[in-house]
Amino acid sequence: MFSLTVCDHIMIAHSFRGEEFGPAQKLHGATFAVEAEFRADKLDQLQLLIDIGLAKTELRHILDTLDYSNLDDNALFKNVNTTTEYVAFHIHGLLASACRDGRLGEGGRMVTALKILLRESPNAWAAYEAPIG
Repeated sequence: MFSLTVCDHIMIAHSFRGEEFGPAQKLHGATFAVEAEFRADKLDQLQLLIDIGLAKTELRHILDTLDYSNLDDNALFKNVNTTTEYVAFHIHGLLASACRDGRLGEGGRMVTALKILLRESPNAWAAYEAPIG
């Protein structure tokens, strides 16, 4: 299995519902380092998995929909706790669609799996990984 990873980051604000979250029930900020790992069983005729430039551009485009925003105000997240795990899941869905739709070139159509990892700090992170169906 081949893999290629591109990275970026976002800064968001959000709050959580549920006593389990303690002080995080109040509005607070988070900065996430975002890693998108593309996986495929084979390389294309140029021995590429995916074009890094296209991958970085599409990831940035997706992250721009979240960056410097309050996720509590985003209709896509109504009644959802935007935990690190859930935000990784959300980004995965958008990037998987970009692969299937050809926005990442023909290499993107050959991607079989995608892992999105969000690092909250050097000591804590969460990820969502699944095949591109």
